[in-house]
Amino acid sequence: MTAARIFAVASRPFSKIFIKYGGLPEYPSIVFFFSQILTQKEERKERTLMINKDTIYLLRECNSGTKMAVYSIDEVLEKVKDQKMKDILSASKTKHETIGDKLHIQLQKYGDETKAPSAMAKGMSWMKTNAKLAMEDSDRVCAGLITDGCNMGVKTLYRYLNEYVAAEEEAQDFCRDIIKLEEHLAEEMKAYL
Repeated sequence: MTAARIFAVASRPFSKIFIKYGGLPEYPSIVFFFSQILTQKEERKERTLMINKDTIYLLRECNSGTKMAVYSIDEVLEKVKDQKMKDILSASKTKHETIGDKLHIQLQKYGDETKAPSAMAKGMSWMKTNAKLAMEDSDRVCAGLITDGCNMGVKTLYRYLNEYVAAEEEAQDFCRDIIKLEEHLAEEMKAYL
């Protein structure tokens, strides 16, 4: 069967529809009808693409945030003297790594790669940590550094949550989970400030 014959057979039912509703049973009307369907499909595809882009961007930022948190905790963990504080930081580090692993899987699902924290952010964190600990090597300083990091993380994640509003609910849930984790860690550090 030729393409013209398939089109002619397929268009017969639509010709009746066009006649019934005042349209002409000509091929241009049918072409217009199909072009409208294709246009609607393209619009849905674009909306889906936007959702996926926002989802990917939010997942990337969350993943980068968890990596930065793990890096920051590692920086101060060896300097902490109080065992209970070490346990709190180690547990939080493990939770961040677990969420980071889940985020990595989600990013792979979308065909994307993980995002590492910027070299500038890591460098500034390293400088601030080492400068403060050089002046006073205490658990109080470590708790202050972790609290500052948590507050910055919460602020940044809320900004991304508000920026990528079209992200899928699952990605937004990951972001909210990390925010809760950061807020909880900051609350636990209050006892050591």
